[in-house]
Amino acid sequence: MATSLPEIQQCGEGVVLSKSAKRVDSKGGFESEGEDTKSPILIFLYFHKAIRNELDTLHLLTLAFATGHQTVEIKPLFQRYRFLRLVSKYHSNAEDEVIFPALDNRVKNVANSYSLEHKGESNLFDQLFELLNSYTQNDESFPRELASCTRVLQTSLSQHMAKEEQQVFPLLIEKFSVEEQASLIWQFICSIPVNMLAEFLPWLSSSISPVEYQDMLKCLSMIIPNEKLLQQVIFTWMEGKKSTDAVESYVDNHEVLSQKDSPTSMLTLELDKEKCTCKKSKTGKRKYLEPSNEDSDTMETNPIDEILLWHNAIKRELNEIADEAKKIQSSGDFTNLSAFDERLQFIAEVCIFHSIAEDKVIFPAVGGEFSFSKEHAEEENQFNEFRSIIESIQSAGASSNSVADFYAKLCSHADQIIETIQRHFHNEEIQVLPLARKHFSFRKQKELLYQSLCMMPLKVIERVLPWLVGLLTEHEARNFLKNMQSAAPAVDTALVTLFTGWACKGHSQEDSPVSISEGIKRPQKRNISGSCKNSKVCNPIETPDAHEPSCSDRSCCVPGLGVNRKNLGLTSLSTTKSLRSLSVKSSAPALNSSLFVWEADTVSSDMGYTERPIDTIFKFHKAISKDLEYLDVESGNLSDCDEEFLQQFIGRFRLLWGLYRAHSNAEDEIVFPALEAKEALHNVSHSYTLDHKQEEELFEDISFVLSELSDLHENLRKFQVMEDPTGSTLEHSIGHLNDYMGKYNELATKIQWMCKSIRVTLDQHINREELELWPLFGRHFSIQEQDRLVGRIIGTTGAEVLQSMLPWVTSALTQDEQNKMMDTWKQATRNTMFNEWLNECWKETSASLVQTEPSGDTIYKEEGREFQESLDQSDLFKPGWKDIFRMNQNELEYEIRKVYRDSTLDPRRKSYLVQNLLTSRWIAAQQKSPQETAGENSTTADVMGCFPTFRDPEKQVYGCEHYKRNCKLRASCCGKLFACRFCHDKVSDHTMDRKATLEMMCMRCLKVQPVGQICATPTCNGLSMAKYYCNICKFFDDERSVYHCPFCNLCRVGKGLGIDFFHCMTCNCCLGIKLVNHKCLEKGLETNCPICCDFLFTSSATVRALPCGHYMHSSCFQAYTCSHYTCPICCKSLGDMAVYFGMLDALLAAEELPEEYRDRCQDILCNDCDQKGSAQFHWLYHKCGLCGSYNTRVIKNEVTHPNCTTLL
Repeated sequence: MATSLPEIQQCGEGVVLSKSAKRVDSKGGFESEGEDTKSPILIFLYFHKAIRNELDTLHLLTLAFATGHQTVEIKPLFQRYRFLRLVSKYHSNAEDEVIFPALDNRVKNVANSYSLEHKGESNLFDQLFELLNSYTQNDESFPRELASCTRVLQTSLSQHMAKEEQQVFPLLIEKFSVEEQASLIWQFICSIPVNMLAEFLPWLSSSISPVEYQDMLKCLSMIIPNEKLLQQVIFTWMEGKKSTDAVESYVDNHEVLSQKDSPTSMLTLELDKEKCTCKKSKTGKRKYLEPSNEDSDTMETNPIDEILLWHNAIKRELNEIADEAKKIQSSGDFTNLSAFDERLQFIAEVCIFHSIAEDKVIFPAVGGEFSFSKEHAEEENQFNEFRSIIESIQSAGASSNSVADFYAKLCSHADQIIETIQRHFHNEEIQVLPLARKHFSFRKQKELLYQSLCMMPLKVIERVLPWLVGLLTEHEARNFLKNMQSAAPAVDTALVTLFTGWACKGHSQEDSPVSISEGIKRPQKRNISGSCKNSKVCNPIETPDAHEPSCSDRSCCVPGLGVNRKNLGLTSLSTTKSLRSLSVKSSAPALNSSLFVWEADTVSSDMGYTERPIDTIFKFHKAISKDLEYLDVESGNLSDCDEEFLQQFIGRFRLLWGLYRAHSNAEDEIVFPALEAKEALHNVSHSYTLDHKQEEELFEDISFVLSELSDLHENLRKFQVMEDPTGSTLEHSIGHLNDYMGKYNELATKIQWMCKSIRVTLDQHINREELELWPLFGRHFSIQEQDRLVGRIIGTTGAEVLQSMLPWVTSALTQDEQNKMMDTWKQATRNTMFNEWLNECWKETSASLVQTEPSGDTIYKEEGREFQESLDQSDLFKPGWKDIFRMNQNELEYEIRKVYRDSTLDPRRKSYLVQNLLTSRWIAAQQKSPQETAGENSTTADVMGCFPTFRDPEKQVYGCEHYKRNCKLRASCCGKLFACRFCHDKVSDHTMDRKATLEMMCMRCLKVQPVGQICATPTCNGLSMAKYYCNICKFFDDERSVYHCPFCNLCRVGKGLGIDFFHCMTCNCCLGIKLVNHKCLEKGLETNCPICCDFLFTSSATVRALPCGHYMHSSCFQAYTCSHYTCPICCKSLGDMAVYFGMLDALLAAEELPEEYRDRCQDILCNDCDQKGSAQFHWLYHKCGLCGSYNTRVIKNEVTHPNCTTLL
């Protein structure tokens, strides 16, 4: 089963982490047993709260817009949606890149489901923006559709976040230390683009309460490395447009001070002191540059030409990669392919982020019809193919014959990428750059370049700037830094200082991107001065005028982020590619990762797909989707519908709800535990169990609103017919009518978006199940195991549910799918009476659902059960009463000989049939033919037994000693009226076939009528014959809980299948729900009780299962075990005999055998362990030397044996 997890529970406005001391109270503050027990991971709760608040606001706005209560400006609304989309997308991408791979390393099978949900949420945003982009001012349906889509998005995101809080966050808190959690959140922050962080963090600050804001600052102080510059960057973003007092105080004291205690000027002073800019010293060595505020248009070159520096650096790196590929091909040494692959990933990241910056910043500013999206997509595909070749080489190995071909492809693709990118860069340089130089001032050009740089996340910028600056001349590097510093706004002073320091590292050491990233470790919790080797030189606060060594002597004294990418399960390239979808529509496939290996396997496995038993369960998804579509579409007509349509809609909804509940219960109770039982699949289903709980709540909400809508519809109908004698509407009802109409329209609108929400939610749930869980059955379950699972599921489904479910499912399937599904069901129920039940339930429609299987054997029913009706006429003769009566002696003897010659019949059944044939003429002679009885139009006076009988004569309770019921049944065999078949059999010399009953008599009006649950006589006012009525068995019971088992095809006492009983498909019997794990014996109940010889399958007495797998009546068991302890069929012990056997040990130890018998032994066979052995001679008791049982029998006597305890 899934791992037992602590859960984050919603408590009012607060969030509680159960099984933990950590808590977020209703005011948002952290509460814990001590300061050291705080969990940094709980900062995600604030992220979620901000997203929820924005979703709630948008939903209320669009709902007011849809109902006409408020006019909404579309452009600001569009901007809010766009920002929410960016927040959600970057949040999801950072989780996919950082949080989920780390969790997957500690707890398997959890993260994949949530990554799939992120894809579904992205699709919802795409659909929403398609709607927004299609808006026209006169579109009357737009407001309602927008409200509906917004509600769908709100439902989906809220459920996803709730699941993360319930499963993912507790696991992170449980499996990761506080320091590890802080590291994960820091990596998460550093994976979000800088420009998005600058917008997201102030928005987050404004979305939470002041108390929550203070707590979040405390949490961030645990997350951000104890480097003053890094903290200044993040806390400045957190403050946004607010005063920066709290930022400075937090950097120094980790406590929030008032504004008067920490003036904003202190922050500026600290930043000025820590500037790290290069300039020439008196000794001629380079020192740090001073930021320049110069904004003159008389510079030597246009700042926009820095794009050429990026182009040249990328081309140079690609040329080096191509040369390296050729060296690998010529040497045949691929031991350094991993480093080569990392270098390729790095340049791919640079190219993709460079493309994003062009698409989002440069091209929109320049204007015109420029679009290089096709070129960008082509480059991404080529990088993807390049990496696939490297992976193929690594997986093929050195001994592979195809390695030479891989090397050739490697060089060819390297040349292709260079050619494509050079052509792309050339087109940009001749088409775009001239326009930018012409139309933009130098200041604007610098700003565009700075904005382009900020499109990258911090962790990418930390690697890219040293790489880029390391490839520039000193003059180019100086201008690059000056332009960046002058373009940045004042609030980004700390950020620019950080960028400048990282850039200086590239000019101080000729490091490759790989070595740079590997050399950066997570800083320890320390002051910034501690990060430099020479604190006297590196602390600008204490020695601002001290001589600074040049960049060529050492790295600049700015901290690294400490993000170690080696710990991440996904490369940042996969996230980079997903960010692309926000700027241009790209069809480039994402790189494979460990989290999505199941999805990749699904695609490959579909190539050789064959039908499996478990597919039957997933075919229910098709029927669910069809009904969800109906609810979604038809809910739009509820605002103007009649009573018939409303009731039909409600009925369809309740049918879907009931069948969905049966399906989800089967998954939760049978399918998911089977998955969890596999060692490799622990925790794989927990997310889907949470889905079922959330979806059940959605169904309940819709049901409640539908009930309100139905009541309002009834009230409206009453008001519409309430008129005075003149025909005018009553004045006092006009106000109520208007109120009802307004309320009705609001509820109809609410139902519409609720139906759309549940459709999207369930469709996404179904899609994830089919992508993630469905393929697992083919890899981890044999066909036999799948067959048993299907049997378990069907065996816990009651007849009433099956009667509704089968037509519902098959109506959504093609004829071929129907046939395959029914074949699977018949295979799973081959030992049962399911096919017979199916034929009896749908005699008119069964031809389209079930094809009768041919058989050459006559199937007889014992205990008065009817002969099988589905056999061909050419089969063995089926003698009925009419046929037996007309037989002459020769024909009768001929039929008896045919039975004797039938080798397929069991000897006991053969004897039974012969005996019945021999006595059949006498039996038939004593009664009427059933055809004659059925053909008569009998009146009450003609029927024998036309009087009421009572179960309790004093209280005048109708029935008999066996059952409480209000009717009598007319036996089809003799035409007499009896309260039940037992009353009939008790006074007759033949048995009654209750399924052949066609008529009954109401004991109140004494009228004989067709059998049914209520009396058809008007004077009885629909009197019920019993609380329970089975149309198949013609069975009535007004006292007990009874259910019809479709696999036994009998009515049995109990609450029902899946409640307190289930049907075992192997044993073909109903067992208590607690006996799921039992020893199966095929068709074990289709036999006589070994004690009383009653047929157990149709017996109404309680049956007991023996440890050996055989059965007998409970009452027979109690009587039998008074004198026996072995099974009368197989002779195995009936229970734990340890105490009894211990008593025999003591008895034999005290007993002394005569001298002549002491050395004698006997060969024995143990009935319990089925082993042969030898035991010391005794007249009665012989102990098995292997299992210690005395349940043995002697198979050979011996005169003398030296060792009487060994096995033969």
